[in-house]
Amino acid sequence: MKIMNKQTAVTIDENTPLLVLAGPMFLELLLNTMLNNVDTLMLSHYDEYAVGAVGNANTIMFMMNILFNIIATATSVVVAQYLGAKRYDSMNMIYTLAVTVNLTFGLILSGAFCLANPLIMNFLHVSKEMRPYSMIYIYIVGGGGFLTAVFNVMLQILRCNGHTGIGMWVTFAINIINIGGNYLFLYGPLSFLNMGVAGVATSTVFARFIAVSALLIFFFATGTGRLSLRFLRPFPGKLLGKMIKIGLPSAGENLTYNLYQTTLLSFVNGMGNDSVNARAYCNSLIAFAMIFSNAAAMSTQIITGHLVGAGKSDEAYKRVFKTLRVSMPITIALSSANALLCRYTLGFFTGNENVIALGQMIMIVDIFVETGRCLNMTFVSSLKAAGAYVFPLIMGIICNWGLGLTTGYIVGVALGVGVAGIFAGTATDECIRGLIVMYYWYKKKWLGKAVVDRRER
Repeated sequence: MKIMNKQTAVTIDENTPLLVLAGPMFLELLLNTMLNNVDTLMLSHYDEYAVGAVGNANTIMFMMNILFNIIATATSVVVAQYLGAKRYDSMNMIYTLAVTVNLTFGLILSGAFCLANPLIMNFLHVSKEMRPYSMIYIYIVGGGGFLTAVFNVMLQILRCNGHTGIGMWVTFAINIINIGGNYLFLYGPLSFLNMGVAGVATSTVFARFIAVSALLIFFFATGTGRLSLRFLRPFPGKLLGKMIKIGLPSAGENLTYNLYQTTLLSFVNGMGNDSVNARAYCNSLIAFAMIFSNAAAMSTQIITGHLVGAGKSDEAYKRVFKTLRVSMPITIALSSANALLCRYTLGFFTGNENVIALGQMIMIVDIFVETGRCLNMTFVSSLKAAGAYVFPLIMGIICNWGLGLTTGYIVGVALGVGVAGIFAGTATDECIRGLIVMYYWYKKKWLGKAVVDRRER
């Protein structure tokens, strides 16, 4: 199967090596994780309260990102399946629709989050020391959220066309721009402005603007496709409805997970600033443990979408288990290394012995979190690519709130274990839910749910 456009020819099928797609994505995620860690490291030497504050704010920013992914996720499924079915005549319409709808939605949502900022702070029980930092970060980064909306869609379009390397190079550029901006505002020539967190937020928004511009330039320069409102005449309402039908359950699954994590965060905020900071520092380190499994899951989603669109269901079935055999051992090894080395790595962020002790407990529990998360990312991504987007939502709601929240509250709050107990709740959720979605894939319940009808031309 070949994906042809004016200037490129990319082959994606059952024989595509995992690392051809996952390699660039891994480096992209690694660079992105380094970006987040640099933010945390630079802020920790500026003001420790700012670290927890930005951690709180980023929880909300992640929720916004989930809502932007309603269309972005649907775009990845639709584009991959249509390309797999060789429906090239519909591609420019799909690209234009996705970008236009997400940009409009992004502008509306950015404004809404800024207006709701004080209510968000009250819901999260953010301490008075951290509240000003969290609010200014949301006003600036949240106000520029529409850039993320466009970025998410364009990145999915390019990935599904086989251009996974562009994300890596753009993320590298973002790192350089963001680190430079942070330095300017925190320690460099612009430090006299005393902007602090506001400066870091401004640097983040500027870097995202450059990233969106780069993706658009690459999209047009490679002849991947075209964007024009004339492709929306007559307006493809049926296609938009189909994309929303895909995107809402997919985003709903992520949204319910984030709301559940936000509720757990409110428990952690009640445990004191040391617990909040330990969680923030550990999340920075945990990101490294989930990089490979995340990259493998995303690349397998693309391959699965192409195979399902091409009518190669058996090849798709086998390919997902092949991915798991590679990603699971690596994930367990990385999370175990994190637990062994965390006393030293946490020392880069803080000298507070209580925070480090709390972090050590978190990182031990996280081995089980990452094991379950690897299962979830692999099979849920593939189920979505095959068109089975409702089942992951149902299981997310049941397991997040019925298992994760309940266990986290009982162990972390009621039994007094603390922040590590909150992570124990997450581990329970991830492991049990991961086994369930794996069984669903194993029993082939996803067959016949493809989005594209191969009989249509």
